[in-house]
Parts: sequence; structure tokens; C-alpha cells
Amino acid sequence: MSALVEALARCPLVAILRGIHPEEAEGVGAALAGGGFSVIEVPLNSPNPMASIATLARRYGDRALIGAGTVTTEQEVAAVAAAGGRLIVTPHADPAIVRAAKAQGLIAVPGFFTPGEAFALLAAGADGLKLFPAEAASPAVLRALLAVLPKGTPVLPVGGMDAMTIPAWRAAGAAGFGIGSALYKPGDTPQVVAAKAATLLDAL
Repeated sequence: MSALVEALARCPLVAILRGIHPEEAEGVGAALAGGGFSVIEVPLNSPNPMASIATLARRYGDRALIGAGTVTTEQEVAAVAAAGGRLIVTPHADPAIVRAAKAQGLIAVPGFFTPGEAFALLAAGADGLKLFPAEAASPAVLRALLAVLPKGTPVLPVGGMDAMTIPAWRAAGAAGFGIGSALYKPGDTPQVVAAKAATLLDAL
């Protein structure tokens, strides 16, 4: 069982901490790890994201898969690895970034929207796929994709995922869900994040 599949089996919700500041990372990470989250992503368009990734990896890397989102260059892949991150998530379908992540020994979950993109990314070595933006698709689309993708391919819808939308996507076969603003908004305290996390976990 891959590290990604194992983490999603423990908790299929991926925390996307877009906009978090490094000084907030430890407290918010504690709320998430304490709540059972096993995958935490810091988008690289956050303030000083490598510092946040380093803090989260140092404190919670033994309990959760820590990494970066909105990765768009091979140089960023190397920086995430140097910060202690183990996960690379992209907003787009770029096989070169997948190959760079695998060369660094990292887990790659690139973004895709079409079957052609999905198969190209899997051929490059992707460990899972991020269906993005999921708001522009539907659970029926996911069900159709899973019928043709290699059996066992983890597909995670991202965009518009919250306590109301998760059940239908789960029923369609989603292996996990990227959760952004429904879980964390810049400035949220650890207590607020913990409460949101509990609501989302209940939706499962």
C-alpha cells in the first residue's frame, strides 16, 4: 500500500492551508493532527510557504503526510523536498513536475480535468490525481473517469468540497477530498479549524 493510499485510508480529507503564515502553522497543524487528519498541504502562494512546510514536517511529519500545493515548477519541487515536504500537488497537468517529484522520492498528486491528462500523468508516475476544478465537473463525471482509469487509481476532487458536497462524491468513488476554505481561511484560530474539521469528518 502506497503512503498516499495509507494516509487516505486513515482520513480521506486533505487539509489545504492556503494563506497560512509560518507562525500559525504549528497551532493549526496540532488541531488537524489531533483531529485525525493525515494529509496537510500548504499552497505555495501562501506567505513564506517553505517555512510553514518545514514547521509542519518537523512537528507532525511522523503522523501526517506534509507537502505543498500549487506547485508549478521543478525548482519548487526541489525546495519542498529541502523543507522536509513529502507531497507535491499541482493545479495543472504537467508530467515534468510529476517526474521531478518522483526523482526526489516524493508523492505526486497532479491536477487534471480530462481523461487524456489523467493517463499522461499516470504514465509519468503520478501516485494519485486531483480532479480540479471539481465545481466544473460532477460525481457522475468522476464515476465515468474511474470506469476507465486503472483500477485503484486514487482520484481526489478539489474545489467546492464541504460537508454538503462530500457524500455524493464519496458515493461516486472519490478516494479523498481536498478541503480549502471549508476548513481553513487566513486568520482562523486552531480552535476554529478544529471545529470545522469535526464538522467535515462527520460528513464522512
